[in-house]
Amino acid sequence: MHILLDHLKSEDLAPPLSLEGQRKVSEVLRDITHLSPYPDSIVTLEHGLLFLGRREDNKYLGVVSRDSGIFRRFAGAHHKSFVNGEEVSVLIAPTNGGNAAVLRNLLPYLKPRVLGTAKSIGCGDRLGTATPGHIRAVRKTTVVPILAQQSVRENERTGRSPQDVLDDATWGAFQEGWRDGFGADADHLKTEQDIESFAAAGYTFFTIDPGDHVDNDAGEASGAVLQGKVDALPWEELETTAADLVRVLADSPIRLTGFDARFTAEQVLRAAAKYGRVVAHTVRLYRHLENTLNPRPFELEMNVDETDTVTSLAEHVYIAHELKRLGVKWVSLAPRYVGGFEKGVDYLGNLEAFRKSFEQHLAVATSFGPYKLSLHSGSDKLSIYPIVAGLAGDLFHVKTAGTSYLEALRTIAGFSPALFRRIVAWAVERYPTDRASYHVSAELPKMPEVRMMSDEALPNLLDDFHGREILHVTYGSVIQQKELRGPFFAALRQCEETYMRRVEAHFDKHLNALR
Repeated sequence: MHILLDHLKSEDLAPPLSLEGQRKVSEVLRDITHLSPYPDSIVTLEHGLLFLGRREDNKYLGVVSRDSGIFRRFAGAHHKSFVNGEEVSVLIAPTNGGNAAVLRNLLPYLKPRVLGTAKSIGCGDRLGTATPGHIRAVRKTTVVPILAQQSVRENERTGRSPQDVLDDATWGAFQEGWRDGFGADADHLKTEQDIESFAAAGYTFFTIDPGDHVDNDAGEASGAVLQGKVDALPWEELETTAADLVRVLADSPIRLTGFDARFTAEQVLRAAAKYGRVVAHTVRLYRHLENTLNPRPFELEMNVDETDTVTSLAEHVYIAHELKRLGVKWVSLAPRYVGGFEKGVDYLGNLEAFRKSFEQHLAVATSFGPYKLSLHSGSDKLSIYPIVAGLAGDLFHVKTAGTSYLEALRTIAGFSPALFRRIVAWAVERYPTDRASYHVSAELPKMPEVRMMSDEALPNLLDDFHGREILHVTYGSVIQQKELRGPFFAALRQCEETYMRRVEAHFDKHLNALR
């Protein structure tokens, strides 16, 4: 029996092919479809064989079957071919959203799922092209990936929708034959309206960002001012009173993992003044999620990391205690840690101070959860990863976003120096505006003069602190610039394998440090 025809016998989902099986089947598929298959994508079920293939710079879904029944699910072009003298039906279909939805229904492992408290990494992909590289790195570890992860802000800047992000992750996971599951993170949600399109697309992980409701002045407010802030809290929404709060959190010790914590009434009231509106807002969005998604399971993360003042032990206890009392269930939380967490660069601060602070936050997370401690702006924080993994075990989530975009720029710098120079020039022009919504400290005068750099040295700009941050936060302006967008993506398509290897190697650094 011919190897491809033999595989068309399978009614149920078949195990992945061996390397030799991939090679042999790919040769046949190349002949009858005129596509170059991605070998890991080949899968058989319902008497059909599905794969992702490439023709020139474009990707297509290919389907081969004796019976055309499976074809009716996809939209594409049909033709007949012959294998070992036997007629087969062939479908060549575009990798669009409709076909991605069909593929997810056929292959349930391509649907996002909840992850629980397993250690995890969010692989933000601003371009929709990096997922195969992320998977190649994750595959070597026991870390669970979130492959679809973008915020409302990022989608606005890249011109993508939540559905686009999920579809791109679907095709990337299919390309690499990833069957071990992944999550989809609706990141930095601030309003009920933000939630709707992510929920409709099938996301499973929702990150509430109540940072706008943090009162950063509460920690230093005078007695009278503090009392005014406490009195003005939405106590009806919080379903308690200041007196009850003090009685519960200040009148007796709070038992945490490894030690008992004691807080004064003033510490409790300052925590409430700072984060009370945060708690109320989080509860409101959580209940909206429950109503919107019922009965679909989902996971919640709450983050207050992008704020001005560090989250103290008393403040973390207040947040966790109040969320739990109000019925919120969450899987991870990102406090504002000590030190600097700027975009695209390593941790800025004292490592021992971070260790001591992280130990306290972990004691809260294990006592009130357990839930994971999340590192937002987590990409490239290589110096603290061993601390996090060593202390937390599996109870951590690291969130990355722009680091894969930077590897795309590194790829372009080597492939098309002239295009890279144009990108840098536009990034420099846009940086004063684009930096406003990010925590960065790069200064334009301190970035190396690109015009003085040889073509061979251009990739080094991605290793310079100032150049790296400037290029990191101007991604939206670059991608949306009409004269740059086409050449940018064309270059990545031509250098796909180089780009995937760079992404894989960069994530290897992250994941190796998190072991």
